[in-house]
Amino acid sequence: MASTGKRGDSTNRIRPTNTAMLLSIPSGIEDAVGQLQKTRSVTAVRHFPAREANCSPFPEFVDPRLVDALGRIGIGSLYSHQAEAAELTRRGKDVVVVTPTASGKTLCYNLPIFQALLENPETRALYLFPTKALSQDQLAEINRLRDALKGDIRAFTYDGDTPQDARKAIRSRGNLVITNPDMLHSGVLPHHPKWAQFF
Repeated sequence: MASTGKRGDSTNRIRPTNTAMLLSIPSGIEDAVGQLQKTRSVTAVRHFPAREANCSPFPEFVDPRLVDALGRIGIGSLYSHQAEAAELTRRGKDVVVVTPTASGKTLCYNLPIFQALLENPETRALYLFPTKALSQDQLAEINRLRDALKGDIRAFTYDGDTPQDARKAIRSRGNLVITNPDMLHSGVLPHHPKWAQFF
């Protein structure tokens, strides 16, 4: 697809660059799949029936304040993989979670981190995400839970856009810092003495 590139211009219309591959916008997903199958872009389609969510109660170690805060944002129980991740993390085990989009992976790590921060305010957590956009999304989610909790969670992003004067405050005050691999290698590790209090 191509665009005129003129922002705000009424002539800024998307034009196909390869009209042979242009498909009309279908009215539903079945139409879309059918059209893609005709172009041989899709080689297999499988339908999986909906199933009931496998939920679990919050583990007993989870602070009641955290359970209440999660309830205030609409989370009354955990999916089984979230509860299992929390239990394994509590026992000091390494955890890898592989589930589809929007299946609750974020709570698999936020729950143990928030629990640790409630138990010991000196706890520090460093989150790594590959993109700034994802970091901002995660910060918004963390702040939503923090606000519901009314706890002393000091979460900040630390990336190339972070002003120099804010960096020192983040290092000294933040107990949950979100960054990316590039910033870890260029702005954190080379300056590890400045991060001594955090680490």
